[in-house]
Amino acid sequence: MAAEIQPKPLTRKPILLQRVEGSQEVVNMAVLVPKEEGVISVSEDRTVRVWLKRDSGQYWPSIYHVMPSPCSCMSFNPETRRLSIGLDNGTISEFILSEDYNKMTPVKNYQAHQSRVTMILFVLELEWVLSTGQDKQFAWHCSESGQRLGGYRTSAVASGLQFDVETRHVFIGDHSGQVTILKLEQENCTLVTTFRGHTGGVTALCWDPVQRVLFSGSSDHSVIMWDIGGRKGTAIELQGHNDKIQALSYAQHTRQLISCGSDGGIVIWNMDVERQETPEWLDSDSCQKCDQPFFWNFKQMWDSRKIGLRQHHCRKCGKAVCGKCSSKRSSIPLMGFEFEVRVCDSCHEAITDEERAPTATFHDSKHNIVHVHFDATRGWLLTSGTDKVIKLWDMTPVVS
Repeated sequence: MAAEIQPKPLTRKPILLQRVEGSQEVVNMAVLVPKEEGVISVSEDRTVRVWLKRDSGQYWPSIYHVMPSPCSCMSFNPETRRLSIGLDNGTISEFILSEDYNKMTPVKNYQAHQSRVTMILFVLELEWVLSTGQDKQFAWHCSESGQRLGGYRTSAVASGLQFDVETRHVFIGDHSGQVTILKLEQENCTLVTTFRGHTGGVTALCWDPVQRVLFSGSSDHSVIMWDIGGRKGTAIELQGHNDKIQALSYAQHTRQLISCGSDGGIVIWNMDVERQETPEWLDSDSCQKCDQPFFWNFKQMWDSRKIGLRQHHCRKCGKAVCGKCSSKRSSIPLMGFEFEVRVCDSCHEAITDEERAPTATFHDSKHNIVHVHFDATRGWLLTSGTDKVIKLWDMTPVVS
C-alpha cells in the first residue's frame, strides 16, 4: 500500500507586486501615494520623481524634477499634497503637488541646517516643519511664515525623528545611541529626558501614539520597545536581525511591528503578546552555578588550585556562568530572542516548547534596504535599496 502523501503547509510571505527602476543613484526615501497607484521618490542623483502606474502595468515618472543638491530625505502630507525635501546642502525645499500628480509647484525654501538634512517631519496640525541635520542640530520652522521657531543641539548626528501631536513631544535618536525627548512650544523647547539602551547608534525610530510606546532600531542589530506612556521605564528588546536596522513601521490595527535591516531582512513582530524584559547581567567572580572561579579571580584560583574559566551570561536569568554550565542554546521569543542564544542548563530545562514558539516571521527582500514606507490601508510596503531599485510588496499575507 502506497504511503499517504501529506500536503506541505502553505508558507505565508510578502508578495512582490512591482519593481520601480530608473534612478541613477540610491533612492534615499520614497512613499506610496495614498489612494493612488503611485510613488514619490527622492534620490542621491538630485532627482525628485513621481511615478504613476500606466495602462501597461509599469510605473513611469509623471514628474521628473532636478534639485540643486542631492536629495537626502523627504516628508509628504497627502491631505495638502505638500512635499518637503531635505537636501545635502542643508536646505529644505517645499512644493505642492497637483491633484493629478503631474505637476509640482515651488512654495518656499528653509535654510534649516549648515550641512546635510537627515530627517524631516511636517506637522499639519501645528503648521510646523521639524528637521535634523548632520550639523547635530534639531530645528523647527513655521510652515506658514518660513520663520525658524527654535533649535536644539543633539549629542551626535540624528538619524531618527518622531513627534507626538497630543503632547508636543519630539523624539530624536542619534548615532551615539541616545534617544532625546523634548517638549516643544511655539518658540522654545524643554529637555524632558534622555535614555539609551543600544550598544550602537540609533538608526530608526517609530512612535505609536495609541499604545504610547517608542520603538528604536540600531546598528547593534536590535530593536527596543520603550514604554513611554506607562511611566514604568520598561524596555523590551527584540533580536531578529543579522545587520543594522534601517527602518521601522508599526501596524496599529494588527499590533505588528515591521523592522527592516540593511541585509535585506524584513521581520514581522507580533506585539500582541505579553513580552518580558531581558534580565540585567549579574556580576560575579565565580560561576553562580558550580562556583568555579573566573580567570581574574586569582585568590580563589590559588586557594582551590583550579584554572580560571571564562565568564558567560545566561540570557534568561542573567546569572554569570561558565561554559560548562551554559552549554545549551535556546530561542526565547517572549524575551525577544528569536534566534538561539546561550542559556544556563537549568533554564534550558525549564523553558517549555510553548515558550519557544516564534513570535515573529522572517522574510528576504533580496536587496539591501535603505528605507521603507508602509501603507496600512492597503497593507502595502515600499522598500528602497542600495541597488537603486524600489520594490512594492503586498504584506497582507503576513500583516493581518
